[in-house]
Amino acid sequence: MSRIRRSAVLTSGVLVCLLAAPTGGPAVAATPGFTSSVSRVTAKDLPHSWRSGCPVGPAQLRAVQLAFWGFDARRHTGRIVVHEQVVAATTAVFGRLYAARFPVRSIRPVDDFGGSDDRSMAADNTSGFNCRKAVASGPPRWSVHAYGKAIDINPVENPYVQSRRVDPPAGRAFAKRTPYRAGMAVAGGTAVRAFSVSGWAWGGRWAGTPDYQHFSATGG
Repeated sequence: MSRIRRSAVLTSGVLVCLLAAPTGGPAVAATPGFTSSVSRVTAKDLPHSWRSGCPVGPAQLRAVQLAFWGFDARRHTGRIVVHEQVVAATTAVFGRLYAARFPVRSIRPVDDFGGSDDRSMAADNTSGFNCRKAVASGPPRWSVHAYGKAIDINPVENPYVQSRRVDPPAGRAFAKRTPYRAGMAVAGGTAVRAFSVSGWAWGGRWAGTPDYQHFSATGG
């Protein structure tokens, strides 16, 4: 019986395993591992999502580029802007989602949508920082997104439900949380577990106005 050689190659900080064929045969690469990188941002990088008077400035924010699995079962890379204090948690969360092959539609800064939360949600886009007020009753207050400490994931599959209003409108088909469909965040499911391990709270547990797409480091 031919012996099988196994080796590991460290490439760009990511361990990629190679399963080699019998001596003389071609090596077959395993599924690419999760990758991520972090970079600083400036006001020019945030032309629509940030302005003077926001609770945090560009110097406190970071852009995290990371790998994810799409609904097409293919590997993609995306970019999300978050507060520097939650970079490690954000990377860990998406690493867990990647390992579980949890599908994500897209990951792009909300600036790609002119700073419009509605347009980002309609595109089923996963996003983080956006200097805007909270969508809630009571006196106006900053959203946790304005601090870069909240992430909305797969908004269509995980809509915000407020009485008869569903945001985004395309999420109405997912307002009823059963049966489970790919990309949904549900109690005990992959997405909720991935965030909860890092101590993030889930808006899907809000009584009366569940926000299934929303996860935050502060609970708000």
